[in-house]
Amino acid sequence: MKKPVVQPKASGLAQIYGDLRPELFRFLVARVGDRIEAEDLLQELWVRVHAANAGPLSNGRAYLYRAAQNLVLDRARAERRRAQRDTEWAAGQRIDLGGGEPADARPNAETAMLAHEEAAALATAIRALPESAGRAFRMHKIEGLPHVEIAARLGISRSGVEKHIALAMAHLRRALKD
Repeated sequence: MKKPVVQPKASGLAQIYGDLRPELFRFLVARVGDRIEAEDLLQELWVRVHAANAGPLSNGRAYLYRAAQNLVLDRARAERRRAQRDTEWAAGQRIDLGGGEPADARPNAETAMLAHEEAAALATAIRALPESAGRAFRMHKIEGLPHVEIAARLGISRSGVEKHIALAMAHLRRALKD
């Protein structure tokens, strides 16, 4: 018959960590706002406690809370640095590694050709709109006039303007879909 294995009771800082683990977890959740991230930080704190060769401490509780707070600050600083790097990268910042030429920011020929074809198809579809719907559409979308002013210029109601524009939009959708 085997005797049950009894784990020796942790001593020192590891013992204090074990006693305070639930409190430290709540502390970290309150700081980072995410239970999973708090669990990661708590695990990192555990690793640091076991790796630390700390001498005698006058207040182990304060030491653990300060270490936990430092982990939160380290994670926040790393996140800010990562966000800044991502922002700089997205803005086209790059590191010059030896005189290479920067990439051309203009669209490639295929993209430019497709955009030109789409614009031509849209212009053709706008010209093919029924006269009253086309006039209302151009006044609103191209000239930027509000519905009330279009209604006054065309001598129709505001609801009539809305119907003309809706008709024009449906016509354009069908024309561009084909």
